[in-house]
Amino acid sequence: MTPLTTRTAPSTAESVRRSRRDRRRAGTAARYLSLCAVAAVFAAPLVFMIVASFKPDARVLADGDSWRALWPTDASLNNYGDVFARVDFTRFLLNSLLITGAVVAGGLVVNSLAGYALARLPWPGRRLALTVVLALMILPFESIAIPLFAMVTEWGWRDSYQVQIVPFLANALSVYLFYTFFLELPVELEESARIDGAGPLRTFVRIVLPLSKPAMATVAILSFLMQWGQFLWPVMVTSGPEYRPLPLAISTFQTLPPLQWGDIMAFGVMMVAPVLLVFLVFQRWFIRSVAATGLKG
Repeated sequence: MTPLTTRTAPSTAESVRRSRRDRRRAGTAARYLSLCAVAAVFAAPLVFMIVASFKPDARVLADGDSWRALWPTDASLNNYGDVFARVDFTRFLLNSLLITGAVVAGGLVVNSLAGYALARLPWPGRRLALTVVLALMILPFESIAIPLFAMVTEWGWRDSYQVQIVPFLANALSVYLFYTFFLELPVELEESARIDGAGPLRTFVRIVLPLSKPAMATVAILSFLMQWGQFLWPVMVTSGPEYRPLPLAISTFQTLPPLQWGDIMAFGVMMVAPVLLVFLVFQRWFIRSVAATGLKG
């Protein structure tokens, strides 16, 4: 009986381990299938827009409920050529690049300085300022759009680049991300710099900024995504195509006669392409930087 018992025990333990391993594999497979299904739901409109941008205009809506042919046999670039022929797309693209680039670059300077001041510098009212920043994070832009519009109208800023740049340089979320990141940096490094005679600004530039690349990446990418899709504010402060960004340009483009859905899809693809490019190039850096700054919660 003893040899039989000895052989049975390992066999039972191996069965338990195998059962647990199979359950883990099944759970992993189920999670991946669920994620793939969710990804397909979100990707379907994008795929439809890209495919439709190469179709003749008459087939865009006619084939809207058919996915039998992923790629049309009569695909062409005519819709993209029509966009450039009907509107000054290059002008709109350059406007968006200029405005978004200025907001991202200027925001990195303004918000990093504000976050460092809140995290490291002792000054009266610092706690109150931090409370205001936290309150502004939950305040929607629409609630201040009308007073801000009245201010910039008084200053004569309408129909300009600065009216679409200056109000968005300071951002409460960006300040808070920098603030939380700077709190985690070893204070001994800054104390050593002060002992060597460096002031607060020199310490910030020479010591803190080189260590802040994860926070810089997070803020830059989030600022780019938010600013690239700005629509409400350009509607309020621009009246002509000279300073019009892409989101506002496509909303007016679809009202131009004749209504051509193929051209609209091509316009949308060219507007979304920079965002997809930024995401694909920086997705690994973005995920690492989000984890480093604690944005995941």
